[in-house]
Amino acid sequence: MPRPVTLFTGQWADLPLDTLAEKAKHFGYDGLELACWGDHFDVSRAVTDPDYGAKKKAQLEKHGLHVYAISNHLVGQAVCDQIDARHQSILPAHVWGDGDPEGVRQRAAHEMIETAKAAAKLGVTVVNGFTGSAIWHLLYSFPPVPDAWIENGFADFARRWTPILDAYQKLGIRFALEVHPTEIAFDIASTERALAAINHHPAFGFNFDPSHLAYQGVDYVAFIEKFADRIFHVHMKDVWWSEKLTEAGVFGGHTSFGDRRRFWDFRSVGRGRVDFEAVIRALNRAGYRGPLSVEWEDSGMDREHGATESAANVRRLDFPVSDRAFDAAFDKK
Repeated sequence: MPRPVTLFTGQWADLPLDTLAEKAKHFGYDGLELACWGDHFDVSRAVTDPDYGAKKKAQLEKHGLHVYAISNHLVGQAVCDQIDARHQSILPAHVWGDGDPEGVRQRAAHEMIETAKAAAKLGVTVVNGFTGSAIWHLLYSFPPVPDAWIENGFADFARRWTPILDAYQKLGIRFALEVHPTEIAFDIASTERALAAINHHPAFGFNFDPSHLAYQGVDYVAFIEKFADRIFHVHMKDVWWSEKLTEAGVFGGHTSFGDRRRFWDFRSVGRGRVDFEAVIRALNRAGYRGPLSVEWEDSGMDREHGATESAANVRRLDFPVSDRAFDAAFDKK
């Protein structure tokens, strides 16, 4: 059976869910990956209102759609981050509170546990999101960064996230980190360190998204192969990078997406340089049978055109694993 093709609603949170659901069905999707912002999915209401989850599922089913995962990237970001005024714009008011950094981090951790409870009530088993990082700002090591500072950053991640993951495990929910710049894990090497820091906690895995790895020069197919048993969810997003030297390199030069001086930019699925043929084959080898969720981002394309095109492209790219050898007819057993 082909994997379901879903649309992540995070980039569509300006639209009411009912409006987006109608559009998504028209675009060609099987379901939605619900973002925990806008009116798409309210964690607090899902936990306190016994009918909320059923109503959300009925709202999607009315349009012939299903839900396989929810995502709370924005709150997850605040669990480990060095909190500043930027976070107020992405966090619910009850998580931001008075803005005291440690208080924000603690309330964010509590909200991530509440998100697992909400997922359980909705009937899904995967929560996608970010972790934040106390050490991302130390990425380029000058002035020289003592090794102990980096170790302390991974220890901080373990201290803050292990209780969250313990709660997830008790609830039968898995947390899928979208490995991504600004998170505790942003490439293969940092992912290995993050896993070691939490003693390979069984509730911790990954929302695989090749677009955040490829432009860095990270082997995104090797990521699937190395962490095959921890690929809990998949984002289908493409990225383009230049074959020539550019004015704004991998770090982006403080330019905006779409700036022609950039070395890389996100693209609609099939419009960048990600080798999705290799991705699908690696996912098949890994035994991943979950949804392929389009996270649509392309600053140079109309989003409804792009979402429609992406749904069709993902269906064209996907294929099931074989259940037999191609030359089995010649087997003389």
